[in-house]
Amino acid sequence: MCTPKTVLRGSAVAATAVAALVGLGAGPANAAGRPPLQPGAHLYTGTDGSGTATTVDLADLGTCHTLATPARSVQVANGSASVVLYPGAGCAGAVPWATGSLAQSDTPWAMRSYRVIPA
Repeated sequence: MCTPKTVLRGSAVAATAVAALVGLGAGPANAAGRPPLQPGAHLYTGTDGSGTATTVDLADLGTCHTLATPARSVQVANGSASVVLYPGAGCAGAVPWATGSLAQSDTPWAMRSYRVIPA
């Protein structure tokens, strides 16, 4: 049975939960200083999405692209493609690093080239 006291208590709990979730959603992304997540894929010369940005053509599957300046961070927001990054020019290097189709992170080391693959 619902009484006015029970309804008020339930409303207070719901309001507190919503406030907590809103606070969590806004905090970490802005605190890190990363650019807002946007559709497509972008490589950045600095960590945390800083420096010069290179827009990746996600429709250009399989083609190797060598960067003029190495990438140190990446952002991908696409449901059908991901990016494989390589430490050497010409998509060479012993340890390539792959993103998912939704990623926003620093790379483990400087990446000199990349190719787009299906997700």
